[in-house]
Amino acid sequence: MMADDTTLTAWLVRDRGVNGAARYPLRSDVVRIGRSAENDIILDDEPTVSAHHLEIRHGDGAYSLHDLESTNGTFLNGELVKESVIQPPASIQLGKSGPVLLFVLEDGAPNPNETLIASTAVRDLVAVPPAPISHEHEEMISSAVARARRARRYGSFDQTAMIMRAMLGEALQRTSRKFKWTIAALVVALAAVSGYGVWQIRKLQHAKSTLDSRMKNIELVLENANPNPAETEQLVDELDQFQGQEKALEGTILYRVLARQREDPVTRDIRSLMTEFGAETYSIPPEFLEEVNRFIQRYQGPDRGTTERALGEARSNLETMREIFEHDNLPPDLAYMVIAESGLHGDGASSAGAVGWWQFTPATARHYGLRVDGSVDDRRDARKSTEAASKYIRDLIIDFGAGSSVMLALAAYDVGPAKVKTAIRRVSDPIRQRNFWYLYRTRALPLETREYVPKVIALMIIAGHPEQFGFS
Repeated sequence: MMADDTTLTAWLVRDRGVNGAARYPLRSDVVRIGRSAENDIILDDEPTVSAHHLEIRHGDGAYSLHDLESTNGTFLNGELVKESVIQPPASIQLGKSGPVLLFVLEDGAPNPNETLIASTAVRDLVAVPPAPISHEHEEMISSAVARARRARRYGSFDQTAMIMRAMLGEALQRTSRKFKWTIAALVVALAAVSGYGVWQIRKLQHAKSTLDSRMKNIELVLENANPNPAETEQLVDELDQFQGQEKALEGTILYRVLARQREDPVTRDIRSLMTEFGAETYSIPPEFLEEVNRFIQRYQGPDRGTTERALGEARSNLETMREIFEHDNLPPDLAYMVIAESGLHGDGASSAGAVGWWQFTPATARHYGLRVDGSVDDRRDARKSTEAASKYIRDLIIDFGAGSSVMLALAAYDVGPAKVKTAIRRVSDPIRQRNFWYLYRTRALPLETREYVPKVIALMIIAGHPEQFGFS
């Protein structure tokens, strides 16, 4: 339980990489966070954030976190929680790979590692008991330490030297010679803390780069060398180990807040979507990434008209479809499949007899309650056909069970569940039968699926950030 001190200001700090850190003061007893404009803190740039994700409440001298039944959950210091008291410093993550907010107090307790380093440095440098320091100097030194720690906490390591110089100049004007050695020791201690922090961050970034390089090499071997089944299993096992190490590295607070490396936007969006779909991966196969980028370029170029229509005149239909999927407790981004299916043309028909927004055959349409006869064809009705599509996809997800079931449902919607099941039964490991990324890397999935899934992911990425891809 925190002390009830009205002089302390609580903040949420969000690292934005090269763009610095965004700071949000917690000035109300209840602060709501989410994607909707109704929230006090709006995070509308991440798909893992729900419209109304969580609340932070202040009362009885403590701050507490309350998840608002968010889709992807709320993690406090890496642990999934519904309600919990928050002790600073703490990390709050919205979704398993979503944005991280660091909870701190303006004059709160420093990082334990920083305290240890600073006190050790001072103890080693000062061999004799220091002379008594006046209350004025205590306040000045404490202020300098606090400012330097806050600068490091928010990623501004270059400000430490400025803070030390300003404090030293002020001290020299206000103190006698007998205090100068104390001030010098403090300067050295602050430099040691800052230097250690920079070294730790560079160490984490180097470890991340090494893991990325090893995983990329394995992906390229799996993609181009056609290894035998035994070699494939060994390579996949190694890849899983490296992904586990990277997951642990990225889970540290220091990496999340200060050492996170700038990531390609498309790669970042793919990873966010995979987290939303329960198919999280720390290594995206190069071929998959290339296919997603190829379809993004296609929807920016030759098929730009379809994209503009989806984001323009047909936008209201898409929003209705998203609401239907969300009502059925499905990821709303699955609604963008309709663009790949019909280009948002309700009258479209294929040579195989599939018709309408979601390209249902007559048999599948009737099975999911749509009327298809000589006078009425519900496949051309946007709402009714989307409700049927949502039920169909839900059944596919349940049918494929644990693992990457949403991704397998995407594959099955394109080529039919029978084809996907025939493909995955060739894999002897029953757990890996349900792992989309294993099936993709080992080319167990049909060729049509290997193209269809990246196509849909590309549409989801464009729709999530249209301005990033040249659409207003």
